[in-house]
Amino acid sequence: MSLTAMPPVVPGDEPGTLADPRSALRTGAQFKRALQDDRTVYIGGRRVEDVTVDPTLGPGIDLMASMFDAQFDPATAEITTFRDEESGLIVNRAWQAPKTHAEMVARRRLTEYTSFLTVGTFGRPPDLGPTIAMGLLEARIGWTNARPEFDENIANYIRYAREHSLVAAEVLADPQVDRSMGSAKVPSLLRVVETTSDGVYVSGTKSVGSLAAQADEIIFTNVRRPDYPPEALIQAAIPVGTEGLTLVCREGVANPGADPFDHPIGVLGEEADQLLMFDRVFIPNHRIFNLGDPGQENRYLKVIWAHWQILTRLWVKSQIFLGVGKLVTEALGTSGIPAVRAMVSELIQYEQTLRAFLFAAEAAAVPAASGTMLPDVNLTTSGRLHAIQAYPHIIHTLQELCGQGLVMRFPKSAFDDPEIGPRLAELLPGYGISAADKNRLMNFVWDLTSSALAGRTELFENVNATPVPLLQQRLYDDVDTAHVESMARQLAGLGRS
Repeated sequence: MSLTAMPPVVPGDEPGTLADPRSALRTGAQFKRALQDDRTVYIGGRRVEDVTVDPTLGPGIDLMASMFDAQFDPATAEITTFRDEESGLIVNRAWQAPKTHAEMVARRRLTEYTSFLTVGTFGRPPDLGPTIAMGLLEARIGWTNARPEFDENIANYIRYAREHSLVAAEVLADPQVDRSMGSAKVPSLLRVVETTSDGVYVSGTKSVGSLAAQADEIIFTNVRRPDYPPEALIQAAIPVGTEGLTLVCREGVANPGADPFDHPIGVLGEEADQLLMFDRVFIPNHRIFNLGDPGQENRYLKVIWAHWQILTRLWVKSQIFLGVGKLVTEALGTSGIPAVRAMVSELIQYEQTLRAFLFAAEAAAVPAASGTMLPDVNLTTSGRLHAIQAYPHIIHTLQELCGQGLVMRFPKSAFDDPEIGPRLAELLPGYGISAADKNRLMNFVWDLTSSALAGRTELFENVNATPVPLLQQRLYDDVDTAHVESMARQLAGLGRS
């Protein structure tokens, strides 16, 4: 894929747009065709020739393609699209920078939709990347050492991606290596190895590039440490098919090709995680968002729109946990047991608490320097902190509600068997539900809480939402406690003679 200058959109005159001159939307088929490029992707020691049909990557891509097709469905068009005032085009709502509270709600509903569609298993769904780009632009505003060309580059990239309906993955993490040697000596550290008048060449490695092999582009950066060398201060975006970039996928954890009865979530596919190896990858000047500016790197982790998106997705998952928990108690006839009701109440409390954090953060939103509505930072951080601290307990609570049902599950083939099937139907019915449907429900909870896919998702949530100690430190550093300290001092009578 070329890294030439980003051209303006000519409606109807390129694969990424439709014939309708008022639209810059892509269909699911167009999205999939765009991924059939020269990208270098490996899974388990084999080179993937076509990611769209690969058994590990393809089902997740199909699920994303359905999100593109939803743009043309009257039932979901308003959720997934909006008319961009700048270009006059109908574009994907993922690239909307909300300027009003109503637009914030509309943008949040897109995340609710993608989270529901993926059952919350995509930690970095297609609508997350745009929030990263929005945050990068905002982080530069007001930074006195910022270079104006980088501001322009980010703004142009957002415009380009919006008008080409791109899916941009994001990668931040460094590979797990021996940190005792110091950052500059780590061979995998992504850094600039050559600078020319047209751009820079970078080499090194990034890790946990979730969705990268299934996306159009990658937005990447480093998280600055105190001993970072200047050449490691780089932010940019490149097409996945860029020469010199190799993606190595982890082992798949979903169940592509399974019967939906057996693995109702796993059959949908997954967002794959990749190790990204850069071997003298050229980045032209117009694709560079930061080069050598430590201020931008320091501010990167406070990209609040991405955190708002994460909190929204976690809230949707809490609704799924609560809904399926209620179904389980009804199916088992245990909803009248006080101890069971207490456990369901914990699911209710979790959902209501995340809802309160999310809605309060939006209600307290203020326009940022760019004019985009900024959800309250500390409420968003507190919501994410509560979500990931309680997450393992909520998973365990769901498992407790299911009891042996998660252990004694049977595949559809057992229920279809002429000998075993009728006996299972007779011996294992639930309360007002057939044995097969009760088993189907348990299979759903298994995929949600106990499968390999569920395990990966739980581990990822902690990293993606930012680990607990960092969130706690951020709250300690950022929340202004002067007012409450003054109030406590007054009530305690301190300072009186």
